[in-house]
Amino acid sequence: MGTPVLQLFDLTGQVALVTGGSRGLGLQMAEALGEAGAKVMLTARKAAELEEACATLSQKGIDARWIAADASQPADIQRVVDETLARVGRIDILVNNAGATWGAPAEDYPLEAWDKVMNLNIRSLFLFAQAVGKAWMIPNRAGRVINVASIAGLSGSIDVKFLAYGTSKGAVVNFTRTLAGEWGAYGITVNALAPGFFPSKMTKGVIAAFGTEKLAASAPLKRLGDDDDLKGAVLLLASRAGKHITGQILAVDGGVSAVHGGG
Repeated sequence: MGTPVLQLFDLTGQVALVTGGSRGLGLQMAEALGEAGAKVMLTARKAAELEEACATLSQKGIDARWIAADASQPADIQRVVDETLARVGRIDILVNNAGATWGAPAEDYPLEAWDKVMNLNIRSLFLFAQAVGKAWMIPNRAGRVINVASIAGLSGSIDVKFLAYGTSKGAVVNFTRTLAGEWGAYGITVNALAPGFFPSKMTKGVIAAFGTEKLAASAPLKRLGDDDDLKGAVLLLASRAGKHITGQILAVDGGVSAVHGGG
């Protein structure tokens, strides 16, 4: 009859590395993985925010640690992977969540801003996946890579000037599919979540410009994402419950991409 369903979602004994894990969607996903039994390693740039995030998780009974690092720097990425393996011995789940955005009209978009967004939003995902894959997942022929894309990577926009962000997230979509094709032979699944609008530091400017009501009105469910809406999705893709799912992009957006294109 197969495995009892709750056991399929149990992550006891596993380790999850979550980039951009100190706040927002990264912290929400780390909390879900930790509550399911995984040890969680958070990484982001600011030590104080990481310390606060780990304290929050620890209060919930989650085994959480942190490493401060800049995901735009290849040497920092390798250091995070090496240090994680040295401290906790394994990396079963990689959540590639670190990201940045920058708003400007395409004709005036600064090259420096373009490079910053592309380096963090797609190059760092490649480097983290490569480092974790070589060091742990490929030799052990197992692993879960979960990339955080966006509905901005599924379609364009008239109103929101996010050329580099949308381009980078579109790249995350096909990076996910292509890596899934290569690494399936090693028993590694590679999937992506494509969140819609969630209140966060990154979306603060857009929400301020357009208003919560207008953004919610564009979604069939008439709401923005909240503090729970990524938890079930990330747990599905990280656990044995999702072992036959790879190369997929799961939009968690209240239905926006279904009615406004993309997917």
